[in-house]
Amino acid sequence: MNDPNQESSDSNDAASADKLTDESFDGIQQFDHPLPKWWMWLFVGCLIFAPPYFWYYHNGTEGRSLADQHDQQLAENLKLQFSQMGELKADRETLVRFLNEDSWLRVGRSVFKTNCVSCHGRDGVGQVGPNLQDDHYKNITDIADILRVLQNGANGGAMPAWKSKLSTNEIILVSAYVASLRGTGDGSGKQAEGREIPPWPLAPSEASQGGEETGTQG
Repeated sequence: MNDPNQESSDSNDAASADKLTDESFDGIQQFDHPLPKWWMWLFVGCLIFAPPYFWYYHNGTEGRSLADQHDQQLAENLKLQFSQMGELKADRETLVRFLNEDSWLRVGRSVFKTNCVSCHGRDGVGQVGPNLQDDHYKNITDIADILRVLQNGANGGAMPAWKSKLSTNEIILVSAYVASLRGTGDGSGKQAEGREIPPWPLAPSEASQGGEETGTQG
């Protein structure tokens, strides 16, 4: 024999489960069912997870943003291509040749961001080390000196030697990138150190353009 109380409870549960909302659209109504608890906990978990995720990946720390990771992957690909060219000669002519090679300067920027920002700051604005965006230098009088300083160090080890840590090609590329930073500052970087030196020599493409303009004017 069925229990009347049980039947009444079951009918109340069914009525509660099938309760409709007061809203109607084109004669269509929906059941007023609460969200599953697992969904609510997932939502709460996302709220808890979001702040530390945003802080870690979007607080300006070098190498963590998606843009930085893209640059690093692109630079790694370019370094692979560069290695297939064989080891280049670390001299003045080679360095000047890469001054206007944007794709290779990006590789140099990647090497710089990995190894140099702790002393020279983001984009070379200067921190412990000097500002690389102005026209003043402490150990450099010619563009080729950048290669020498990177390879052998300077200031009694304050600037470390990188010849045992970076390949010759990486040293050439990061030297070209450092040279390209000259004149890019807006005055907000570290105060200039050392003495002002003459401008860098023109890269081959700039030199040829200058020659064509001179010939046209003549």
